[in-house]
Amino acid sequence: MDPIQTAALAIVPTVFVLYRQMKTRIATGYGLRYTAIAMIAIGLLSGGLVDPHNLALSVTLLVVEAALAVAFGIVRAATVRVWRDETGVPWSRATGWTLVGWLASLATRFALLGTGPLLGLDLAFTPTALLVFVGLTIGAQSLFVARRAHALPLAPSPATPVGA
Repeated sequence: MDPIQTAALAIVPTVFVLYRQMKTRIATGYGLRYTAIAMIAIGLLSGGLVDPHNLALSVTLLVVEAALAVAFGIVRAATVRVWRDETGVPWSRATGWTLVGWLASLATRFALLGTGPLLGLDLAFTPTALLVFVGLTIGAQSLFVARRAHALPLAPSPATPVGA
């Protein structure tokens, strides 16, 4: 796959996900999980994630990137406002802190992008690694937002007297 097409596969869904997170929406996260799985699969299947001449170091860097992607997803999930309405439907909406988390996540990703060549790895800009990173971070965030929403207590129904 052409690197520009692969980069678009990472950037377009990320912008769309961020836009949707800033809107109030039902907090199930199923669509985002499927998007995340597709991005990770495409990134892994496209190759170019490791330097075959320096396998141990490049795999270590990839593992660090993956761990940071998941960690940032969990941190951003904690910044999302989650609540249930009076009918018990879970809702979510990103906050300004979620946007800050996205910026920090992307800044970290680009810093790691520059780390590979500094360590002597023969890795040019690989949009496939960006796909994997973004897929992991989106997946982790959606999973943890959905878990938070599921853990919320159900609101009492209007027919149920309070204290009964």
